Formats: sequence, C-alpha cells, structure tokens
Amino acid sequence: MTAAREERLQLDAASVDNARTTLLQLLARAGVYSGDAEELIGLVEAGALAVAHETLAGTGRQAPPGSGEAYGAGWRDGSRAVTEGLAGLADRALGAAVAAEAGEDPDARPRVGRMEVERAKVAVVPLYLSFSEESDLDPEVTEQVLAASLATMGVRQRASYPGRLTAFAAEHRPHLERLYATYGPGSAIAIHGRYTLVHSPTSLAVLERLAARPAELREEWDAAELPPAWLDGLTRAWDETA
Repeated sequence: MTAAREERLQLDAASVDNARTTLLQLLARAGVYSGDAEELIGLVEAGALAVAHETLAGTGRQAPPGSGEAYGAGWRDGSRAVTEGLAGLADRALGAAVAAEAGEDPDARPRVGRMEVERAKVAVVPLYLSFSEESDLDPEVTEQVLAASLATMGVRQRASYPGRLTAFAAEHRPHLERLYATYGPGSAIAIHGRYTLVHSPTSLAVLERLAARPAELREEWDAAELPPAWLDGLTRAWDETA
C-alpha cells in the first residue's frame, strides 16, 4: 500500500466522531436545539449511505474489462453483497435519525416537529421562486400550512419530502408555470381571497399533497382550522390551468 493510499485511510471512527461532536457544539452555540441537530446530522449520514448505495448499485457491479467469467461472477457477487449491506446500513441510519420523533416507530405519524417544518421551508422556497419572483404570506400561516401538509405523512416520508417536492415540480413544470402566471404574484389576481395560497411557496407543498393524499390533507387542514377557501381556490386554479 502506498503512502498516499495510507493517508487517505486515516479518517477513522474517532476522527468522524470528533467532527460530529464539533459540529454539534457549534450548532449549540448558534442556538440549535441538540435534538434538532442530532436529527439533521443523522439524516445527512443516512443520505450519504443511500447515495453510496445508489452509486455502487448503478456502476459497481461491472467487472473490469477483460475479466474472465469466473472472475466476473465473483466480482458481481461481491458487489451485490456490498451494495445490499450499504442499503441495510442506510435504512437503519434513517430509522435511527427519525425514531426519536416517531416514538421508536419510524413509520408513525406523530406531531410535526419544528425542524421538519424548517426542512420543508428550505425545500419549497427555491422551488417556488423558480416559478415566481416573489412570494407573500404571513410566516405563522406558512408554518401552519406546511405542518398540515407534513402531518399527512409518516416521519420517514417527511425525511424524504424535499425529494418528493423536487420530483413533483419537475414532473408538472409546464402546468405549474401556467398556474403561477395566471393566479400568482404579478397576475391580475389579488393575494386576498380564495387564491391566497398561490402567492405563497406553501402552494407547492399543498398541491403535491392534494395529488398524493387528498383525503388526509383535508382532514389535517380542518384540524388546523385553516380557511377551506384557500384549499378550494388552489384546487380550482390547478384544474382551470390543466
């Protein structure tokens, strides 16, 4: 083994734990609750394993060119064992990251946490701004709408919700462009009234939930005592721009 190779292998468990502890302490100084910080770090760790699994599953199973059949078969078996092991590690890491909020049941639907709402905000705002140059809705109402949307999912689904939103926006981009051009900021439609949500980034989250879990969303909407007209107006705007 070369000296350069040895150098690359020096990031051991103690060093990783040191980096994690340092990050937790820095976040604590910035006012981030330790439980929230642990959850975020856990999701990053689970995501890194999931990406590694996806990468190896897509390219790592091919034996080097010119390999014999026996060598190739052994390569594929070994690659399969590694990728399956990574998949298991990623799943356990995700379960550990969200189990505390789920009461040790990562598929449960507990009360939506503050950090889950914050993650949804970080995901939905840039997506919305790819359709509109501005947004307008009371911050407190924004949190209530996102919480109602997230409450339709288990904690595992909430963890992967940014990916769901990104896929939804990509799949329906032409439709969303028509919707926001017709009813969003800059249109002739005023913010006040039934089309209020179209002026807010939360509209993307609500539309995705209307497509995926309409009954559950309406149940959580009523429980949060949000205006029914907002949901009805967004649904009408979506249908009329189809």
